[in-house]
Amino acid sequence: MKKLFTSVLIGLAVLSSTACKHPGKEAEMLTETSPENKDEISKDIFTDSYGEKIEVTINRSKGTAIIHLEGKTYNLKKSDALPEYTASNEEYQYSNIKGNITLLKKNVDMVLFHTKSEIKGSGSAKMASY
Repeated sequence: MKKLFTSVLIGLAVLSSTACKHPGKEAEMLTETSPENKDEISKDIFTDSYGEKIEVTINRSKGTAIIHLEGKTYNLKKSDALPEYTASNEEYQYSNIKGNITLLKKNVDMVLFHTKSEIKGSGSAKMASY
């Protein structure tokens, strides 16, 4: 009887010690979070009447515009002196004034791209009559 009591007591001790174990502290994994990109960026693609496409990426936070036309890339800075959204550098000027999109070469006054985009949200308002 003494052997049975001792073996039951040892068994309970083993069970209680394994059952009450808390998982060890897990290794904390430190992950570096990249800073959130808070730049206000818009990307548009416009097509003119000849089927040529221009890709315009505007970063309003940094005041820059990146224009892709016919395999060439133009990096322009926002011009505050000109109306609506206009960006330029020494050679080129991009403007989007009331939906008229124009890219021109300034020193020879040559238009490289021009189109008139439809302004979104200007649909006709319908009124119901009863």
